[in-house]
Amino acid sequence: MKKFLVVSAFVLASTSAMAATTAVPAQPAQGGFTEPATTVQPAQGGFTGPSAVPAITTVNQAKEANDDAVVELTGYITTSLGDEDYMFKDSTGEIKVEIDHKDWNGVNATPTTKLVIRGEVDKDWSERTIDVNKVALAG
Repeated sequence: MKKFLVVSAFVLASTSAMAATTAVPAQPAQGGFTEPATTVQPAQGGFTGPSAVPAITTVNQAKEANDDAVVELTGYITTSLGDEDYMFKDSTGEIKVEIDHKDWNGVNATPTTKLVIRGEVDKDWSERTIDVNKVALAG
């Protein structure tokens, strides 16, 4: 009989200890002041200055450029083609651009928003497009 009581006491003690460690924490009281969420941007760095290879600055030049040529175009996104593809135009012409969601950098644009896009020419067999790395408002 003593063995049964000792085992029962051990099981009861173990169950109580386990219940105490797996209990759901109490919810805080409702109400009060909540500070607005802040977004912490990662530190960015790099070189700003002249380049040994000048960037292409017009759509017309981009349409004739080699694959991976660096571009910095100023103009307007005129149309969404679906997914991440858009039509971009400046005073010299129009070209298809691909902008990944992360590369918008928080910029919201309409067809009347003047933008600066930076990226590279993506030369395919039948067309050239711009693979955009950064979108900024033209200032």
